[in-house]
Amino acid sequence: MDVLICGFLLSFLQLLCISRAEVFTSMAELENLIISEKDVVETLENYLAAEEARLLKVRRYTNEFKELYRKVAADGVEKFIAHPVNTYRLIKRLTTDWKEIEDSLNAPLGREYLQIVFNQRSVLTFPTDEDLTGVAVALSRLQDTYRIDSLSIAKGKIKGVAVSPSLTPAECFELGRVLYNFKDYDHSIDWMTTALQRFDDVPATELSNDTTSRVDVLEYLAFGNYMKGDVRTALRFTNQLLAYEPTHERAQNNIGYYEKEIAVRSEGRKKGDDGKTVVAKKGTIQVKPNNWETEKRLYEVLCRGEKQADASVDPRLKCYYAVPSPSFVVQPVKAELLNIDPDMLMYHQVVSDNEMTVIKMLAAPRLARATVQNSITGELETAHYRISKSAWLHKDDHEVIDRVNKRITAITGLDTDYAEELQIANYGIGGHYEPHFDFARKAEAKAFQSLGMGNRIATWLLYMSDVEAGGATVFPRLNKAFWPEKGSAVFWHNLHKNGEGDLRTRHAACPVLSGVKWVSNKWIHEYGQEFRRPCGLTPDGYEPEDSSNADIE
Repeated sequence: MDVLICGFLLSFLQLLCISRAEVFTSMAELENLIISEKDVVETLENYLAAEEARLLKVRRYTNEFKELYRKVAADGVEKFIAHPVNTYRLIKRLTTDWKEIEDSLNAPLGREYLQIVFNQRSVLTFPTDEDLTGVAVALSRLQDTYRIDSLSIAKGKIKGVAVSPSLTPAECFELGRVLYNFKDYDHSIDWMTTALQRFDDVPATELSNDTTSRVDVLEYLAFGNYMKGDVRTALRFTNQLLAYEPTHERAQNNIGYYEKEIAVRSEGRKKGDDGKTVVAKKGTIQVKPNNWETEKRLYEVLCRGEKQADASVDPRLKCYYAVPSPSFVVQPVKAELLNIDPDMLMYHQVVSDNEMTVIKMLAAPRLARATVQNSITGELETAHYRISKSAWLHKDDHEVIDRVNKRITAITGLDTDYAEELQIANYGIGGHYEPHFDFARKAEAKAFQSLGMGNRIATWLLYMSDVEAGGATVFPRLNKAFWPEKGSAVFWHNLHKNGEGDLRTRHAACPVLSGVKWVSNKWIHEYGQEFRRPCGLTPDGYEPEDSSNADIE
């Protein structure tokens, strides 16, 4: 800053030298010189004020980071990022807030430092606008699944989750803005409404650095309601906006537009506009009830830990020590029968902490956005209904992978040489996988074709972390929910004995509400299992299981 001020003064002195006109010979000229100097000082003060404001913004950013870093140092990185609000604020700081800092540093004095940061960004991972959208959508998904209102999140009070920092009106506004651009108008309006409430809840002293105003929020509330077709509410919010800022040009223009729109709609109102049922005219498409909505409701109920009214406990379900092969004679496997027909088992503490640490270390640098198989082309692609990152590990990558594969064979009785590589999945904030089948259905002829091992006969799902809240594996058609337990695995057959897919095994991974979820999947295929799980002519019924044998059919 000193360099810039000196340069400014030198330029001014040069001007004085050029136009000095012997000022020392006239008192009047000396008086003018005093006035000129006063103007220069005022200009310098304006410059200093602008610089100080710019530096204050940067200082505020660095102070917020220091405060954050102290909390991270106290709690640990993994615990800190496990909370959805902390994750959102982190990504917001490195996207929206950082753009403001960039603008500040683009001033001549800051360009040198800005270049340093750009050099760092080329090496480090910085979130993008897509990440900001992703975290906003994830938060709205958590709200829907776990029935959490936005005001509770904004106040840092989520049931079953550690208290988090509260959100400012600006942070609530940014969530609403991102969701508006994502065309999720319902959640956008919800967060904009919360932003207005936060203006009343947060002390004025804490809002001094908040760049968002009520006018900004009211404008988006008007836009969001208009996009939903609620023009009257849009008009109401626009009138509220003008009460705060009567000269707001866009709002003034919108008032006339909204009033005209309401008049046109009133003139064109026909019978049935009041929401009453009207018989469709011939040729009109009738919309049938959506089975997905029913399944989604069941899925969300199970994710919340609720059970359907008809849920009952089968007295045949039990825990026991299993000896599925001679290698387990000395140390039997802790087995728990979770469901009968189809049979589902949980094997407790079958992989050690050290083994899971090695698996996660091997997978971490390979993690990429998880994919699903296109039912038509057979190709792998990303999808909005599966949000996680995954990596694949071969048995030759490390002795631990080979050892775990052999253990799966010993416990399940199925040959893992005819299986896909071990898939490691990491679920972050709102990470989920909506209801799906692991096996390929008849219409999906090309699925797994390239593997040449037939369909997926069974699934081994190992939980490699405990999850603070959320993250259950649920089976809507069975009214079952299994919760992550580090080191334990759930196992089930996807196919009946006649090779037909078992539709009851349709399952989902619930959104992670708080915490980090690590799992590994071993999908075992049909080929190579002919003598290990013999085929049948009809779908299998329940056969009583000898508790000394863990390979329950």
